[in-house]
Amino acid sequence: MPKHGKKYNEAAAKVDSSKFYTPMEAMSLVKEVAPEKFDATVEVSIRLGVDTRKADQNIRGSISLPNGTGQTVRVAVFAEGDKAREAEAAGADIVGSDDLVAEIQKGNINFDAVIATPNMMSKVGRLGKILGPRGLMPNPKLGTVTMDVQKMVGELKAGRVEYRADRYGICHVPMGKVSFGADKLAENYGALYTELLRVKPSSAKGKYVKSVVVSSTMGPGVKIDSSVTRNFTEA
Repeated sequence: MPKHGKKYNEAAAKVDSSKFYTPMEAMSLVKEVAPEKFDATVEVSIRLGVDTRKADQNIRGSISLPNGTGQTVRVAVFAEGDKAREAEAAGADIVGSDDLVAEIQKGNINFDAVIATPNMMSKVGRLGKILGPRGLMPNPKLGTVTMDVQKMVGELKAGRVEYRADRYGICHVPMGKVSFGADKLAENYGALYTELLRVKPSSAKGKYVKSVVVSSTMGPGVKIDSSVTRNFTEA
Protein backbone atom coordinates (compact mmCIF):
# COMPACT_ATOMS: atom_id res chain seq x y z
CA MET A 1 0.00 0.00 0.00
CA PRO A 2 1.34 3.49 -0.81
CA LYS A 3 2.24 5.71 2.09
CA HIS A 4 0.33 8.95 2.44
CA GLY A 5 1.24 12.19 4.15
CA LYS A 6 -0.21 13.54 7.37
CA LYS A 7 -2.70 15.87 5.65
CA TYR A 8 -4.04 13.08 3.42
CA ASN A 9 -4.50 10.82 6.45
CA GLU A 10 -6.28 13.60 8.34
CA ALA A 11 -8.61 14.09 5.36
CA ALA A 12 -9.20 10.36 4.96
CA ALA A 13 -10.15 10.12 8.63
CA LYS A 14 -13.17 12.32 7.90
CA VAL A 15 -14.49 9.78 5.38
CA ASP A 16 -16.41 6.78 6.69
CA SER A 17 -15.08 4.04 4.39
CA SER A 18 -17.99 1.76 5.30
CA LYS A 19 -20.66 4.31 4.39
CA PHE A 20 -22.35 4.93 1.05
CA TYR A 21 -23.18 8.63 0.74
CA THR A 22 -25.87 10.32 -1.33
CA PRO A 23 -24.39 12.15 -4.36
CA MET A 24 -24.91 15.51 -2.63
CA GLU A 25 -23.31 14.32 0.62
CA ALA A 26 -20.41 12.80 -1.28
CA MET A 27 -19.69 15.96 -3.27
CA SER A 28 -19.83 18.10 -0.11
CA LEU A 29 -17.41 15.74 1.62
CA VAL A 30 -15.02 15.62 -1.35
CA LYS A 31 -14.87 19.42 -1.28
CA GLU A 32 -14.19 19.36 2.47
CA VAL A 33 -11.30 16.87 2.29
CA ALA A 34 -9.68 18.15 -0.93
CA PRO A 35 -6.12 19.56 -0.86
CA GLU A 36 -6.13 23.29 -0.18
CA LYS A 37 -3.18 24.32 -2.34
CA PHE A 38 -4.95 24.21 -5.72
CA ASP A 39 -8.37 23.96 -7.33
CA ALA A 40 -8.36 20.21 -7.79
CA THR A 41 -10.38 18.31 -10.38
CA VAL A 42 -13.22 16.19 -9.03
CA GLU A 43 -13.45 12.80 -10.78
CA VAL A 44 -16.00 10.03 -10.50
CA SER A 45 -15.16 6.38 -11.12
CA ILE A 46 -18.15 4.19 -11.97
CA ARG A 47 -17.61 0.42 -12.16
CA LEU A 48 -20.06 -1.24 -14.52
CA GLY A 49 -21.04 -4.88 -14.83
CA VAL A 50 -19.91 -5.18 -18.43
CA ASP A 51 -17.36 -7.29 -20.28
CA THR A 52 -15.59 -4.86 -22.59
CA ARG A 53 -14.01 -7.78 -24.46
CA LYS A 54 -17.42 -8.21 -26.04
CA ALA A 55 -18.13 -5.70 -28.81
CA ASP A 56 -21.75 -5.15 -27.75
CA GLN A 57 -20.66 -4.26 -24.20
CA ASN A 58 -18.12 -1.57 -25.08
CA ILE A 59 -19.41 1.48 -23.23
CA ARG A 60 -18.21 4.66 -24.93
CA GLY A 61 -19.74 8.01 -25.73
CA SER A 62 -19.76 11.66 -24.73
CA ILE A 63 -22.07 13.97 -22.86
CA SER A 64 -22.37 17.70 -22.19
CA LEU A 65 -22.29 18.24 -18.44
CA PRO A 66 -24.86 20.85 -17.34
CA ASN A 67 -22.25 22.84 -15.39
CA GLY A 68 -19.17 22.11 -17.50
CA THR A 69 -15.88 20.87 -16.06
CA GLY A 70 -14.18 24.12 -15.15
CA GLN A 71 -11.29 23.16 -17.41
CA THR A 72 -9.95 25.05 -20.41
CA VAL A 73 -10.24 22.79 -23.44
CA ARG A 74 -8.04 23.42 -26.47
CA VAL A 75 -9.81 22.26 -29.61
CA ALA A 76 -8.21 21.36 -32.94
CA VAL A 77 -10.36 21.05 -36.07
CA PHE A 78 -9.54 19.36 -39.36
CA ALA A 79 -11.52 21.29 -41.95
CA GLU A 80 -11.19 23.29 -45.15
CA GLY A 81 -13.01 26.20 -46.79
CA ASP A 82 -16.27 27.35 -45.21
CA LYS A 83 -16.07 24.73 -42.47
CA ALA A 84 -12.60 25.92 -41.48
CA ARG A 85 -13.89 29.49 -41.20
CA GLU A 86 -16.89 28.22 -39.22
CA ALA A 87 -14.56 26.44 -36.79
CA GLU A 88 -12.44 29.55 -36.32
CA ALA A 89 -15.52 31.69 -35.70
CA ALA A 90 -16.74 29.15 -33.11
CA GLY A 91 -13.51 29.55 -31.13
CA ALA A 92 -11.42 26.57 -32.23
CA ASP A 93 -7.80 26.96 -31.12
CA ILE A 94 -6.23 25.27 -34.15
CA VAL A 95 -7.76 24.78 -37.59
CA GLY A 96 -6.04 23.12 -40.53
CA SER A 97 -5.74 20.33 -43.06
CA ASP A 98 -2.47 19.02 -44.49
CA ASP A 99 -0.59 21.60 -42.46
CA LEU A 100 -2.16 20.33 -39.23
CA VAL A 101 -1.36 16.74 -40.20
CA ALA A 102 2.29 17.74 -40.69
CA GLU A 103 2.45 19.50 -37.31
CA ILE A 104 1.04 16.48 -35.49
CA GLN A 105 3.46 14.15 -37.28
CA LYS A 106 6.28 16.37 -35.93
CA GLY A 107 4.92 15.80 -32.43
CA ASN A 108 3.29 19.19 -31.98
CA ILE A 109 0.13 18.25 -30.10
CA ASN A 110 -1.10 21.44 -28.47
CA PHE A 111 -4.75 20.52 -28.00
CA ASP A 112 -7.05 18.44 -25.80
CA ALA A 113 -9.78 17.47 -28.29
CA VAL A 114 -10.03 16.96 -32.05
CA ILE A 115 -12.91 17.43 -34.48
CA ALA A 116 -12.90 16.55 -38.18
CA THR A 117 -15.35 16.96 -41.01
CA PRO A 118 -16.08 13.60 -42.71
CA ASN A 119 -14.12 14.47 -45.86
CA MET A 120 -10.99 15.02 -43.76
CA MET A 121 -10.94 11.52 -42.26
CA SER A 122 -8.78 10.08 -45.05
CA LYS A 123 -6.06 12.51 -43.93
CA VAL A 124 -6.74 12.15 -40.22
CA GLY A 125 -6.58 8.37 -40.59
CA ARG A 126 -2.83 8.64 -41.19
CA LEU A 127 -2.51 9.95 -37.63
CA GLY A 128 -4.19 6.98 -35.97
CA LYS A 129 -1.01 5.71 -34.30
CA ILE A 130 -0.37 9.15 -32.84
CA LEU A 131 -3.85 10.32 -31.87
CA GLY A 132 -5.37 6.93 -31.04
CA PRO A 133 -3.28 6.07 -27.95
CA ARG A 134 -3.94 9.57 -26.62
CA GLY A 135 -7.69 9.20 -26.99
CA LEU A 136 -7.77 12.09 -29.48
CA MET A 137 -8.91 10.32 -32.65
CA PRO A 138 -12.14 11.86 -34.02
CA ASN A 139 -15.01 9.40 -33.77
CA PRO A 140 -18.54 9.58 -35.25
CA LYS A 141 -19.93 7.87 -32.13
CA LEU A 142 -18.57 10.73 -30.02
CA GLY A 143 -19.87 13.37 -32.39
CA THR A 144 -16.36 14.56 -33.26
CA VAL A 145 -16.64 13.56 -36.92
CA THR A 146 -19.27 16.02 -38.03
CA MET A 147 -20.25 18.73 -40.48
CA ASP A 148 -21.66 20.79 -37.62
CA VAL A 149 -18.26 21.90 -36.38
CA GLN A 150 -19.66 25.06 -34.81
CA LYS A 151 -21.90 23.11 -32.46
CA MET A 152 -19.24 20.58 -31.46
CA VAL A 153 -16.56 23.22 -30.85
CA GLY A 154 -19.02 25.03 -28.57
CA GLU A 155 -19.93 21.85 -26.69
CA LEU A 156 -16.33 20.80 -26.13
CA LYS A 157 -15.43 24.28 -24.91
CA ALA A 158 -18.46 24.30 -22.60
CA GLY A 159 -17.60 20.98 -20.96
CA ARG A 160 -18.51 18.01 -23.11
CA VAL A 161 -16.73 14.97 -21.71
CA GLU A 162 -16.04 11.49 -22.99
CA TYR A 163 -16.88 8.39 -20.99
CA ARG A 164 -15.35 5.02 -21.74
CA ALA A 165 -15.29 1.79 -19.77
CA ASP A 166 -11.74 0.46 -19.43
CA ARG A 167 -10.89 -3.23 -19.44
CA TYR A 168 -12.11 -3.47 -15.84
CA GLY A 169 -15.44 -1.90 -16.77
CA ILE A 170 -14.65 1.36 -14.99
CA CYS A 171 -15.49 4.80 -16.40
CA HIS A 172 -13.31 7.62 -15.03
CA VAL A 173 -14.92 10.99 -15.79
CA PRO A 174 -14.17 14.54 -14.52
CA MET A 175 -17.15 16.18 -12.82
CA GLY A 176 -15.75 19.67 -12.31
CA LYS A 177 -13.53 21.49 -9.86
CA VAL A 178 -13.43 21.63 -6.06
CA SER A 179 -14.42 25.30 -6.36
CA PHE A 180 -17.79 24.23 -7.80
CA GLY A 181 -20.77 24.14 -5.47
CA ALA A 182 -21.66 20.63 -4.28
CA ASP A 183 -25.02 20.99 -6.03
CA LYS A 184 -23.33 21.66 -9.39
CA LEU A 185 -21.04 18.66 -8.96
CA ALA A 186 -24.03 16.51 -8.03
CA GLU A 187 -25.96 17.75 -11.09
CA ASN A 188 -23.04 16.84 -13.34
CA TYR A 189 -22.85 13.40 -11.73
CA GLY A 190 -26.59 12.94 -12.21
CA ALA A 191 -26.28 13.74 -15.91
CA LEU A 192 -23.50 11.18 -16.36
CA TYR A 193 -25.25 8.51 -14.28
CA THR A 194 -28.47 8.93 -16.26
CA GLU A 195 -26.51 8.70 -19.52
CA LEU A 196 -24.79 5.48 -18.45
CA LEU A 197 -28.15 3.95 -17.59
CA ARG A 198 -29.40 4.98 -21.02
CA VAL A 199 -26.59 3.17 -22.83
CA LYS A 200 -26.78 -0.03 -20.77
CA PRO A 201 -26.18 -2.99 -23.13
CA SER A 202 -29.09 -5.41 -23.33
CA SER A 203 -26.58 -8.25 -23.07
CA ALA A 204 -25.16 -7.05 -19.72
CA LYS A 205 -26.08 -9.53 -16.98
CA GLY A 206 -26.33 -9.10 -13.24
CA LYS A 207 -25.89 -5.78 -11.44
CA TYR A 208 -25.08 -3.02 -13.93
CA VAL A 209 -23.72 -0.25 -11.68
CA LYS A 210 -21.45 -2.10 -9.27
CA SER A 211 -19.77 0.77 -7.46
CA VAL A 212 -19.27 4.53 -7.58
CA VAL A 213 -16.38 6.44 -6.00
CA VAL A 214 -15.72 10.16 -6.23
CA SER A 215 -12.50 11.92 -5.32
CA SER A 216 -10.50 15.05 -5.94
CA THR A 217 -6.96 15.05 -7.31
CA MET A 218 -4.76 13.77 -4.45
CA GLY A 219 -7.81 13.48 -2.18
CA PRO A 220 -9.36 10.37 -0.59
CA GLY A 221 -12.19 8.51 -2.31
CA VAL A 222 -15.80 8.75 -1.16
CA LYS A 223 -18.32 6.01 -1.97
CA ILE A 224 -21.63 7.04 -3.53
CA ASP A 225 -24.83 5.08 -3.04
CA SER A 226 -25.44 3.76 -6.57
CA SER A 227 -29.08 3.03 -5.77
CA VAL A 228 -29.78 6.78 -5.91
CA THR A 229 -31.01 7.21 -9.47
CA ARG A 230 -32.82 10.56 -9.24
CA ASN A 231 -32.98 13.73 -7.12
CA PHE A 232 -29.18 13.78 -7.13
CA THR A 233 -28.92 17.13 -5.35
CA GLU A 234 -30.86 16.02 -2.27
CA ALA A 235 -28.80 15.38 0.86
